[in-house]
Amino acid sequence: MSTPVDTSAVPELRELPTEHGVLRYRESGDGPPLLLLHGSGLGVTGWRNFRGNLPTFAQHYRTLILEFPGFGVSDDFGAAHPMMSAQTAVTALLDGLGLDRMRIIGNSMGGFVATEFALASPDRVERLVTIGGAGTNVFSPQPGEGIIRLGEFVENPTRDRLVAWLRSMVYDPAVVTEEMIEERWEQASDPEILENSRRMYGSAALARMADVSRNAETTPGWANLRRISTPTLITWGRDDRVSPVDMSLIPMRTLQHGEVHIFPNCGHWVMIEQKAAWEAVVLAFLGR
Repeated sequence: MSTPVDTSAVPELRELPTEHGVLRYRESGDGPPLLLLHGSGLGVTGWRNFRGNLPTFAQHYRTLILEFPGFGVSDDFGAAHPMMSAQTAVTALLDGLGLDRMRIIGNSMGGFVATEFALASPDRVERLVTIGGAGTNVFSPQPGEGIIRLGEFVENPTRDRLVAWLRSMVYDPAVVTEEMIEERWEQASDPEILENSRRMYGSAALARMADVSRNAETTPGWANLRRISTPTLITWGRDDRVSPVDMSLIPMRTLQHGEVHIFPNCGHWVMIEQKAAWEAVVLAFLGR
C-alpha cells in the first residue's frame, strides 16, 4: 500500500545539475507526470505562478514546477534570449529525470515554450495546455499594455512602474497585494535578474521583436501551430491586457486537435484569478 502524499505542504526546491547549469524545480504528488512552465515578467518564478494550483494537480499527477534559467532560481544558462534557455531547460529536465512522455501546462512565455517543445518532440507530449502563450494579435495593437509596462520598468525600474505592470496583469486590482508588490520588487530590482528582463523587454529587444514580425522571410511561430498533433487546450482571460484574447483566434482555427476556453472577468493570470474554474476545466481535459 502506497504512503499518502501531503499535497498541501510546500515541496522542497530540488536541484538537477546539467551541462548548462543547475536547474531547480519543485515536485509533489504521484501518478502520470505533469510539467508546469511559468511565464516571464517582473519578479516571476514558477512557484509564484503555480503555488496555488499545485495541491489540486498533485492529487492526480506527479506535478513538477520548473524554474526557468535566468529568473533568479535556476542558474542562468547564458543564452542570448531567455526563451532559448527555457527551451533547453525543458529537454534537460525531462532527460535528467528520465521522463519520456508527459502532460505540459505553460503560462504565457511558458505556453510558447511548451508549443515549441510539442513541435520539436511530439512523441513526448501527451496533452498540452496553455494560459495565453499562443497565437498572435489579430485585431488588437501589438505590443499589448502589459508588454509596454514591462518595457517601461526595465528601462527605468521604479516601484510605481512595477505596480503599474502588476495591475495590467489582472482584471481585479485587489489581486495585487502589498505582499505581492514587495516580493516582486525585491527580485525584479536585482541587477542580474533585471538584465535578464532587459534581454526580453528592453527597447532594443522590443525593436527586434517588431522587425521579426514584419520580416516576410521569417516564418512566424503561430504559422507552425497547424503542425501540432498533440491534443491542446488553449485557456485565456477575456480581459487580458498583456496578450489580448484575439490572439486565441488563430490557434482555434489551426490546431489539429485544439480547443479554446475563455474565462470572463479575468486578466493574464487565469490560474490565479479564475483558479477553481480553470483547474476544473484543465483537469477534465487532462484526464480524458
